[in-house]
Amino acid sequence: MTDADRPSDLPAAPTGAEYRRGPFREGERIQLTDPKGRMHTITLTPGKQFHTHRGFVRHDDLIGSPDGVTITNTAGVEYLALRPLLSDYVMSMPRGAAVVYPKDAGQIVTMADVFPGARVVEAGVGSGALSMSLLRSVGEHGRVYSFERREDFAAIAVGNAREFFGTDHPAWSITIGDLVDMLPQTVEAGTIDRVVLDMLAPWECLEVAYDALAPGGVLICYVATATQLSRVAEATREHGGFTEPQAWESLVRGWHLEGLAVRPEHRMHAHTGFLISTRRLADGVEAPLRKRRPAKGAYGEDSAGGGATDNGNPPQTPDDAWTPDAVGERPVSDKKMRKLVRSFENTPTAQALAAESGASIDDEPRDEADATDGVVTDQD
Repeated sequence: MTDADRPSDLPAAPTGAEYRRGPFREGERIQLTDPKGRMHTITLTPGKQFHTHRGFVRHDDLIGSPDGVTITNTAGVEYLALRPLLSDYVMSMPRGAAVVYPKDAGQIVTMADVFPGARVVEAGVGSGALSMSLLRSVGEHGRVYSFERREDFAAIAVGNAREFFGTDHPAWSITIGDLVDMLPQTVEAGTIDRVVLDMLAPWECLEVAYDALAPGGVLICYVATATQLSRVAEATREHGGFTEPQAWESLVRGWHLEGLAVRPEHRMHAHTGFLISTRRLADGVEAPLRKRRPAKGAYGEDSAGGGATDNGNPPQTPDDAWTPDAVGERPVSDKKMRKLVRSFENTPTAQALAAESGASIDDEPRDEADATDGVVTDQD
């Protein structure tokens, strides 16, 4: 049922809902599963074919078919065709930066209590995986303010979200630049409900996050290493404007189900990152004094940072030492990033949106001033 067919007493469908039901459409990304359980993600394009070493499937035979249909290729191999869930989509979508895994995105949405209508700040965007979960949670009446230093990462995130929702989500705006510089210019102090930081050095953003958050607002950080986790925790305590931080990680292990052979799978999604959360205190309120006694050597000579300083704490790692290579992140080549950005420019979704606006993609200016096309939006 489209908005035109919807009875007047029913509200308009939320953004992207029409693309989660009904028959398969041209330009839609679907998931084919073979008899061995292997998944293949394809974008339905008239006239094209999906080939393997054992025959092929015509896209035209799938366009217009219902969700959950089976199709047999030219070699007699049967495939199950389904729309990918959001968790499937983010694991198969084009990416530049590493994505936040669904198990962590679910923890962030739940543990940060991201509710419909919430105003959420996110930094950085990466490939847009977490952004889509946040947008689904806040809905049209909420707001997600995303900040990303790299323009190419932001462009890929916009392309991924646009393909998933079928349009540009009205609750989303992306700003290119550093959070510390841009956040005070984008939102009013004390108006943000949740802040989610996925970056190398989130402790550098504690002050601006504190200023933006409303009293009781939640700050949650996603970090990859134990050294980052420790630095965030100590910086939060030193700030004094937040509650005692809580940290955890989630490990997901699937199970093999075959008759009586029910056992854990040999492979699992183990450590992907740590989550640490805290809440903003009211203005002028100091964090309660910690009652528990630190472990012997926690801040002394035996700590991971080496010898203690005059105040008994370990020496801090220089800020310029926190680089992607230092924490084990894989570098992404500029060539790959350019290729990914170009891949979104002529998708059926992008062409449809361009047609609605009365402009052809090929006619759009591509000078330096338009390099952030579709990325930087209103900053209300």
